[in-house]
Amino acid sequence: MSKKEACCPVEVTLKVIGGRWKVLIIHSLLNGTMRFNQLQRDLTGITHRTLSRQLREMEADQLIIRNNFNEIPPHVEYSLSPLGHSLKTILMRWTNGEKIMMQEANKSEYFKCVTNCISYSQYTCATQCRCK
Repeated sequence: MSKKEACCPVEVTLKVIGGRWKVLIIHSLLNGTMRFNQLQRDLTGITHRTLSRQLREMEADQLIIRNNFNEIPPHVEYSLSPLGHSLKTILMRWTNGEKIMMQEANKSEYFKCVTNCISYSQYTCATQCRCK
């Protein structure tokens, strides 16, 4: 059986940047060129093997550019390609949407808490309510 071909732009995009780490790698590289160990430190919890695999896949998909300086010790830098930079708008919209959703969730928690509290002064913040 052959793999199903992606048929719409959204499906293609999700196929290319899907997974736990690729979006985080892109987000880190938005700040500029980084070496492998810098990326690994920036992405807490990612293993050496997983980062290597993700970077190879992203290079094959032309999201990043791998610049090998052919030095000893090895010196390799990763940066976003123009295609990778084009995802910045999408990532920023996701980030802004997430902030709005969190603000709305905090507002609803605030009103729920205020109505449950005996007095308004008991309310400290949406995440640290004393009446829960």
